[in-house]
Amino acid sequence: MTTAHDKVETNVGLLIVLVLLVVSIGGLVEIVPLFFMHSTTEPVAGLKPRTPLEHIGRDIYVREGCYLCHSQMIRPFRAETERYGHYSVAGEFVYDHPFQWGSKRTGPDLARVGGRYSDDWHRIHLVNPRDVVPESIMPGYPWLATTAVDASHISDKLEAMRTLGVPYTDEDIAGAAASLAGKTEMDAMVAYLQNLGTTITTRR
Repeated sequence: MTTAHDKVETNVGLLIVLVLLVVSIGGLVEIVPLFFMHSTTEPVAGLKPRTPLEHIGRDIYVREGCYLCHSQMIRPFRAETERYGHYSVAGEFVYDHPFQWGSKRTGPDLARVGGRYSDDWHRIHLVNPRDVVPESIMPGYPWLATTAVDASHISDKLEAMRTLGVPYTDEDIAGAAASLAGKTEMDAMVAYLQNLGTTITTRR
């Protein structure tokens, strides 16, 4: 006697359709509720949009491929929190488009690097990492210190971020280019790094 289960197993087309249906329903059940949870959709207390300089720094971070070796997400495990600080929470990243969590750690996680070192330390480290961390295998980025930031598109970038929900004001956007006058890419990168993870200051 042929059962409904036998029909599904012997009909490849039907099997594919049913598998896709089940996976789709399962995905919706897991994903849709996240859009209605305040902890994942609302910023943590004190979170502010990045300044134009920090925004340019983030673009340089992505351009230079820093995310290929550094993650920006501390998992809620003792081994992680004792080394890096408070575990990451979703509300820290609501203004990130896209986020830089990552999963590769050739270098240390940078989620809470803001404020741990001085600006001068970061500048030396970016020019030649082995001057401050002798065992480092990170390449140097000396050209950042002599390359002026490109402010030609910053207003458009902030406007795009605003359409994605980042609360930039008209004044923020109008004054963005002027705030970058005389700044180098090194200034931008250091500003970005010094801002990472500073909203949640609890350290473990």
